[in-house]
Amino acid sequence: MADTSLLRSGGRDLLAAIRTPWTVVILAPMLVALLDSASFVPVISIAVRAFVGTLPVIVFAVLLIAYLKAAGAEAMVAEAFKGKEVRMIFLAALLGGLAPFCSCEVIPFIAGLLALGAPLSAVMAFWLSSPLIDPPTLLITASALGWPFAVGKAVAAVALGLFGGFVVLQLLRMGLFGDPLKQNTVGCSSCGCGPSPFSGKPQWAFWHEEARVTTFRQEAKSNALFLIKWLALAYVLEGLLITYVPAEFIAGIVGGEGLFPIGIAALVGIPAYLNGYIAPPLLAGLMEQGMGSGAAMSFMVAGSVSSIPAMTAVWSLVKPGVFAAYLGLGVFGAILSGVLFEFLV
Repeated sequence: MADTSLLRSGGRDLLAAIRTPWTVVILAPMLVALLDSASFVPVISIAVRAFVGTLPVIVFAVLLIAYLKAAGAEAMVAEAFKGKEVRMIFLAALLGGLAPFCSCEVIPFIAGLLALGAPLSAVMAFWLSSPLIDPPTLLITASALGWPFAVGKAVAAVALGLFGGFVVLQLLRMGLFGDPLKQNTVGCSSCGCGPSPFSGKPQWAFWHEEARVTTFRQEAKSNALFLIKWLALAYVLEGLLITYVPAEFIAGIVGGEGLFPIGIAALVGIPAYLNGYIAPPLLAGLMEQGMGSGAAMSFMVAGSVSSIPAMTAVWSLVKPGVFAAYLGLGVFGAILSGVLFEFLV
């Protein structure tokens, strides 16, 4: 029995080791070299050229996120949920799109706010804007798709938060969502239990405290490995996409102008879980193959709102009706963002 248990444990460990982005990064070019050697150099060239071009952005993003974490910038988010409800919605949408934290860190913070009576409208504004953009994502999006797209995504994040917040405000006034919080909500998240990152005050000169300096080093290391891992995967996939997927195929599905390709892109973006770091390079490849700018924006917004971490954070705290409102507002906002971006750009 013990041998069987060890065998199963070893199998799980092996499976976990295989199921990483590095597996695809290494094996995909090897398969291309074995099965289609003529395409090996084009695939690798596209991936390496794109990765090297992004290196300065990676370095800046890593240092920026480490600085914000060490300084405790998340503490500013708590200020968004003080004062009048309309003011809360505006601040929650703005800070949700700028604060550097993961979705699981939000769970105990939002649970406490809702339990203490914070308005669902402000919480919804925060939830809708926070998965879309943060400082590193903004820089990586700009590097892959250009600053107009990056700024458009940032504006879409804040606008989506405002839109969702005010829609929920009206629904609350109509008597809906009177008791949004699930019973027996768990206060700990997958990030671990401990002091809330949203408590206290930011210490911008963090280097005077050894604990914050340690946090800076740890965050810089972990985020560097995280970004390098996911961007390497993204650029390898971009190389494969450009090399093997016909431009006519992409253009036929999400190419051209109008509402139809934008709506299709939003619906495709919902099940396509791509985090904010891997999506821009892949969208760059799709746009090179014929994807419209509006469809690309719609795809990115819908995919961010419906990503597994974002949806888990919402589902774990609120009742199904509120979750459905979150998802519906996100998809509608994604389509609207795509239409407006295509019209303006």
